[in-house]
Amino acid sequence: MKRAKMQASFVGGTTDDIEHAFYEALHNADIEQLMSCWAEEDDIVCVHPGGPRIIGPGAVRSVFEAMFAKGSVQAYPERIHKIESLACAVHHLVERVELIGQNGPQHAWVIATNVYHKTPQGWRMVVHHTSPGTAHDAADQGIKPTIFH
Repeated sequence: MKRAKMQASFVGGTTDDIEHAFYEALHNADIEQLMSCWAEEDDIVCVHPGGPRIIGPGAVRSVFEAMFAKGSVQAYPERIHKIESLACAVHHLVERVELIGQNGPQHAWVIATNVYHKTPQGWRMVVHHTSPGTAHDAADQGIKPTIFH
């Protein structure tokens, strides 16, 4: 019942709604909510820092279930840069990941690209690709364009 409610709330929502739900699912270690953010396609892809390419909903679910078995993931999306069209959107961002160590909370940085497609069920994630980052990644490099063609 909870899954049907979550999916229904995403229909007609924005890519920002799906992204928010994805990170909320990470914070709560909620596999059903997390999977409801993904498209129901055989070719969805997930890559975690230093990890292999994971393809397909079963494999994606398995990798997140293994992560959640160790606890929730406190990743916070920041510095989001968006490229959007009618049926596809790419969000490139920096994830600030909160880690609890022997010396208390610390932060790690991850560079992420989330790709969304408009499906019959509404916007859904089709790619989540992350790579290691540094504290320098908390600030953007280069010049943001002000004129679009």
